[in-house]
Amino acid sequence: MDDIIENAPCGFMTLSANGKILTINQTLVNLLQYPSSEPLIGKHFNVALSNASRVFIQLYFFPIITLERYVEEMYVSLVAHDGEEIPVLLNASFHDNEIICAIVPMHKRNALENELIKAKKMFENAYSEKEKALSELEAALLTLKQNQLELLKANQENAKFKLDTERDLQLAKTIQETSLTKDIVNDKIKILSYYHASKALSGDIYGFYEITPQKYGIILLDVMGHGISSSLITMSLQSLFHKLISQGVEAAVVMQELDQYLHELFQDNQEAWHYCTAIYLNIDTKTQTIEYLNAGHPPAILQDQNGLQEELFATSPPLGMFKSISFTSKSLEYTEGTRILLYTDGVSEALEINALNSILKNSFFQPLSETKALILKELENSENKFDKYDNDDQCFILVELSS
Repeated sequence: MDDIIENAPCGFMTLSANGKILTINQTLVNLLQYPSSEPLIGKHFNVALSNASRVFIQLYFFPIITLERYVEEMYVSLVAHDGEEIPVLLNASFHDNEIICAIVPMHKRNALENELIKAKKMFENAYSEKEKALSELEAALLTLKQNQLELLKANQENAKFKLDTERDLQLAKTIQETSLTKDIVNDKIKILSYYHASKALSGDIYGFYEITPQKYGIILLDVMGHGISSSLITMSLQSLFHKLISQGVEAAVVMQELDQYLHELFQDNQEAWHYCTAIYLNIDTKTQTIEYLNAGHPPAILQDQNGLQEELFATSPPLGMFKSISFTSKSLEYTEGTRILLYTDGVSEALEINALNSILKNSFFQPLSETKALILKELENSENKFDKYDNDDQCFILVELSS
């Protein structure tokens, strides 16, 4: 870079098509509080992003920049070398197979705008609500006695409705949990899972199947939102992917069918519209190969027999988001002792950055069940630190491959 770009009043960097940092100017290096650009060059953009922004970048930035060739004023949070979160505006364009990014810090502007908006809103609300509150109070006093009687009756009816609803939700929860596939443990493959719903019903769903004695299919989905609406969608998707995977349908066709099903389900009804992220692995223990597709889902972590890790990033946007998406799988070979961790954002966002990578690496020589126990322990320890994630579903799958 020349001196003008190197010392520009905004951050500047270029990324490869798969998100690796190719160049970065000194302004952005200083903003991130790194001693030089060396620790960043060649790393995935995720190294400089907060947990939430990592998911946002995978869901929106890369699909949009790929389809529309530019992104304008996307709000994300960077993470400095010392862990401080830095709000920024991201502008980018896609040219010659490189993503050119301009990054503008938002510290002072955010604070000033928030204070102005808060003050204006407080003044407007106070002024408009004063007369309204006085008239409503007079009317409320006149009808209070009548309302008390009606309220008593309504409370009795609500208590009965609540009891009936809780029974129905408990039954639905039992059905949803019963539909989850059981752990698989044999001399070729071990598959362990964990599932926790933030509410009575969950928007997470998974399944793993022995297609043939040599082939196994593993899928993990996370439907937008929580509760009853999301759980109904997961159950309908579960029925479909169970049928497709059990019949040995190709990985790309599985994703295509699930995507088409979501579009047909809502038929352009924006109020009811839901999308979901998904990751699917097709493992052949005879050829020792893994075919995978990632539809906007948090990247799975693959660790080989030497402890080296690779992340299986998104290969397409989330299911149900864009019409006429073409799904293409990727393949890789594995060796005996390879482990894979699939998870939903309710797990990764509840932990420190790279916590899952560290647990997987540090438990390299321990049984797979001990790795699962360590992740659960870390999630339990994080409950007091990250209360804001208590309302998100949590699900992960651990896989260990033998020869």
